[in-house]
Amino acid sequence: MVVTTPPLAGRDLLSIADLARSDIEAVLELAARTKAGDDLGRPLAGRNLALIFQRPSNRTRVSFEVAVTRLGGHPIAIHAQEIQIGERESVADVSRILDRYADGIVARLISHRDLLRMAQFSASPVINAMTDREHPCQVLADCLTVREATGRLAGARVCYVGDGNNVCTSWLYAAGLCGVDFRMVCPSGYEPQGDVLERAAAMAAASGGRLHVGHEAAPALEDAEIIYTDVWTSMGQEAEQQRRREDFARLQVNESLVTMAPPQARVMHCLPAHRGEEITDAVIDGPQSIVFDQAENRLWVQQALLALIFATLPRPATAATAALEARR
Repeated sequence: MVVTTPPLAGRDLLSIADLARSDIEAVLELAARTKAGDDLGRPLAGRNLALIFQRPSNRTRVSFEVAVTRLGGHPIAIHAQEIQIGERESVADVSRILDRYADGIVARLISHRDLLRMAQFSASPVINAMTDREHPCQVLADCLTVREATGRLAGARVCYVGDGNNVCTSWLYAAGLCGVDFRMVCPSGYEPQGDVLERAAAMAAASGGRLHVGHEAAPALEDAEIIYTDVWTSMGQEAEQQRRREDFARLQVNESLVTMAPPQARVMHCLPAHRGEEITDAVIDGPQSIVFDQAENRLWVQQALLALIFATLPRPATAATAALEARR
């Protein structure tokens, strides 16, 4: 199958908010077709992609490595201790060097500010594989999963139970862009940042989506089609773990909470799960869980994303020659 006129060709993916609704739809359509058996060909043939991981990674690293390999490319995993961004080398220098070796960068960084600076100094595409601010690849996979479970994305009723973390931020933007009915439930003091809510609300006003942030689970779950949760304590927040356990205890996604939603509601979690904290074994392993389908969809979405970004870019030798000429 030949991918024609990709809307994301040559672009970075730093934030869901950088995308148009049509961009998201293009990724999801291609991912769905690929999952159904369509062949994307080898748009990454002859290309090397640098995969930087400042944070531990399981699904993200493996799914990206498999996706790059399936598309004919060569993934190069680089871990925090190897480059020591901000200590051994500046993020700008790392970006400049990798830009001369590789044809793109997939980066899981601690700081979103560092990601923006990396993209500033790279002529090749940079993809956000998670920062403290956003997790766009996760939420694109989530959107595919919601579409599979409910038959649509626009108008789907998603109840997110957790704090205003990076996943929630990306979900708010995706919901605003795509017309999702998105309800967030959290304890008081754990809401998303004000600027995120304002931006997402403006998107929702244009798309017909609905966004609501509240503190009680029952009204948000009453007609929910998707119950979504995430860890209560994200990486970097370990010192807050005990307080967060106490504050979130009443919002554990357990069998009692799940019965507040219709019986056909499905349960999602972006993983890794702290079983017995934000979600119980009975729920994550139960009949309403689509958690592992959701995890699988990381692969299909990331294959589609890479194909759309790289399908029409110049071949590596041509691109390298052009870059050298531009510097002369």
